[in-house]
Amino acid sequence: MNQKSHVLKISGMTCGCCSGRVTRVLEATPGVIQADISWQNHAGIVITTSDLTTEHVMAIVKSTGFGVSA
Repeated sequence: MNQKSHVLKISGMTCGCCSGRVTRVLEATPGVIQADISWQNHAGIVITTSDLTTEHVMAIVKSTGFGVSA
């Protein structure tokens, strides 16, 4: 299985609950292997199967109510 790493800048997170919510939603998504989201750094690294695009991962983050860019 091929893997892809997506490095994201995430805005609007103010606490560990925020990053935890983003992590839970991402890791519940088929094709997401691991999500390491840091509210302190306003960033995240998401490891996925090669089927998921960065745009798809960004759309998932946006659905949680936070801003995101690659």
